[in-house]
Amino acid sequence: MSESADWTKGAAAIRYQRCACCAHVQYFRRDFCAACGSLALTDHAASGAGIIYATSLVCRAATPETRAHVPYNIVLVDMREGFRMMAHGDHDLAIGDSVEARFTAFAGGTVPYFGKAQ
Repeated sequence: MSESADWTKGAAAIRYQRCACCAHVQYFRRDFCAACGSLALTDHAASGAGIIYATSLVCRAATPETRAHVPYNIVLVDMREGFRMMAHGDHDLAIGDSVEARFTAFAGGTVPYFGKAQ
């Protein structure tokens, strides 16, 4: 697997980009900086640490593959590196909780999953 592989490609990692021109941080990979348009992007591994921004318990399966997982918690996490991401999380998480990522099987894939930081 390549050095820049992340959970979307089956690796247990969260990757993000930083612009070498304006220092903008972006989570979704692009060929250019969303802030200044520069092509000078560098790839980085996230620490997995963050703070819960929002949480929502999903009680209805969106697909047949997710039916076995209901109810599950979806969280928005402000990552230490300066980007916000959506992921799965423990049911007892609340806004403002410090969290750490791990990776777990979900509906045929591997996804980031957040629990309270130790």
